[in-house]
Amino acid sequence: MLWMTEKPYKKWIAGLALWTLLVFSFALPVSADAITGETVVTLGENLTQEQRERILAEMGVGEDVEIIYVSNQEEHQYLGQYIDASKIGTRAISSARITLLEEGAGLTVTTNNIDWVTEEMYANAMATAGIQDADVYVTAPFRVSGTAGLTGIIKAFEAAADIEIDEEQKQVANEEMVKTAELADKIGSEEAAELMRRLKERLADTKLETDEDYRNLIREIAAELGIELTEEDIDALVHLLKRLKNLDINWEQVSNQLKNIRDNLNEILDREETRNFLRKVLDVIIAFFERLKDVFSS
Repeated sequence: MLWMTEKPYKKWIAGLALWTLLVFSFALPVSADAITGETVVTLGENLTQEQRERILAEMGVGEDVEIIYVSNQEEHQYLGQYIDASKIGTRAISSARITLLEEGAGLTVTTNNIDWVTEEMYANAMATAGIQDADVYVTAPFRVSGTAGLTGIIKAFEAAADIEIDEEQKQVANEEMVKTAELADKIGSEEAAELMRRLKERLADTKLETDEDYRNLIREIAAELGIELTEEDIDALVHLLKRLKNLDINWEQVSNQLKNIRDNLNEILDREETRNFLRKVLDVIIAFFERLKDVFSS
């Protein structure tokens, strides 16, 4: 889980992050019929009965939960333009559970057995697709790339929120997820996700008319992050950014709210440097109050 931890300082950070993590507001509204707490599960169509039962138990859902199925044909429909068919495969395996949260709660993502698409990549692509205020769990019975997971997430959100997401938004969200994951293979997952986040932020306040305008923006942000991109990488990003720019999304709102994206809290909180930093901060605070005690007791 993104928030759960036993250590006090981790609870403090997680509590603070709850106010800032991944809050998005897009042109596509949630239906008035959407119900907070509504849960929908999507299962890969080619799971065995035993795998289905195991995944439903893993998700912690009851028999009354709404279940819809994702086919391999649907996976190819949304991924076929952006990734080799062999990577998509011939079976629909990835599954997802989505629960609608109260307005303004933002997005939380947890994954299991997903080894290519990170939680932040999912969150970024979900936001592009217009998904908001939802808790998402993506899983598979064995290790998979996770590229097909977004198809199920979108399908589940449409059912839970009683809306229909524009097909172009779905396509662009899948392209964004794949391109970010491909970049991650070259420059690292955190770097790729941060690059994409910053580029999307700048779509609102940057005049972009020509391909060279897009290239200059990409080079500028990459330089700020110390990332080296090939011309092929830049070409792919230009294509993606132009499609993003053309979506019917309020990019001014997106720009303001994308600043709240945080990396996967599990990764951040478990890093040795984070623990060391927090220990130093706590040591300073303790020392400060010890000095105060000495002053007032003298």
